[in-house]
Amino acid sequence: MGFIGSWLSTAIATAVAIWVVPGIEAVGGSWAAPIFTALVLGILNATVKPVLKVLSFPVTVLTLGIFSLVVNAVVLELASFFSRNIFHAGIYVSGFGAALLGAIVISVVGTLVNGVID
Repeated sequence: MGFIGSWLSTAIATAVAIWVVPGIEAVGGSWAAPIFTALVLGILNATVKPVLKVLSFPVTVLTLGIFSLVVNAVVLELASFFSRNIFHAGIYVSGFGAALLGAIVISVVGTLVNGVID
């Protein structure tokens, strides 16, 4: 799947997270928020997330992989911050619990949508 397909599936997953998770709200439009957040999330997943995974590897091993959910939540918080401040459209995440639940929802729904698209 190319960049557009991945971007589309992440945007759909982000829209579902906005709809399902109580602490995540759309900012700057109901259709623009998931699109720009998915764009920033894709960029951060390609650049920042590998660095965070390497730095958190010992803790991830100690927690048997559960700490990777925390890394995903941190990347979602960063995507929220950058999309709102760069594009003035994105998501607002009210706290770490909402970011953790949102990261789980985006991961699961994104995987399901990728399966359907492929």
